Amino acid sequence: GMMSIHRKLAVLLLFFSSSPLLHSHLYTHAASTPATHPLPKYVTIKSGDYDGDEFDKHSSPPEVVYPARTTLLRQNAQFCQSDPCLENQEPCEDLRERTGCLCPGRSGADVPPKEPRINKLLPISEGEHKGKIEVQWCAPSSVVTQYRVVVEGNNGGTLEFQATARRSLVGSLEAGTKVCVEAVNKAGHSIPSDFSCKRYEPPESSNHNLLLGVIGGGVTFLFILIVTAVILWKYQMCKKAKRNSTDGLGNPSYSTEGTL
Repeated sequence: GMMSIHRKLAVLLLFFSSSPLLHSHLYTHAASTPATHPLPKYVTIKSGDYDGDEFDKHSSPPEVVYPARTTLLRQNAQFCQSDPCLENQEPCEDLRERTGCLCPGRSGADVPPKEPRINKLLPISEGEHKGKIEVQWCAPSSVVTQYRVVVEGNNGGTLEFQATARRSLVGSLEAGTKVCVEAVNKAGHSIPSDFSCKRYEPPESSNHNLLLGVIGGGVTFLFILIVTAVILWKYQMCKKAKRNSTDGLGNPSYSTEGTL
């Protein structure tokens, strides 16, 4: 009974394990079953690795990027030699058309320009413009059609200059007078700021303060010297008086001792 059933099961297992047909069926089933982590269907291919035979003719060819060529173009590119602080220069657009250089990015004519950078308020000390002040500025990275120089105060005013200008002359200014430079185009004008405004400080004021400092230092040193001399003089006088007093007391005792 029971021994016969176990024997039959052992024979069946031995048959199935040794059957080539069963092996073939199991292998086919395992090959058709997808893996747990399948590879991606499309693989990004770098330039030079593409082989048309490896892809289905009906599938679209992969997109090829050339990073080396892009880097080469950027390395060869050069910015136009245009100094924003020098006046009467050739416009950057003309330089680009003529030499192929690159112009720096800037805001367009449909927006108000950025503020220019005021550079110097330089007094003129000789020549026909002696006594006037030269205002110097640098252009912003914007489209500019005109510049305005604004001087605060009742005696001040607004002066207008062409887009290629980078300096102007104004009348004599009092110390502390505020001067601003504005850039203008068809969309409006720049907003004044500490970047585009400066207060005039005459060179004489700094020299005058330096002279006052030197005089004050000299007076202080002279006062200390006098006080020190007086203290030394009084010390010497006290020392001399003490010595004289000691000498006067010593003479009687000497004579008394000699008498004895």
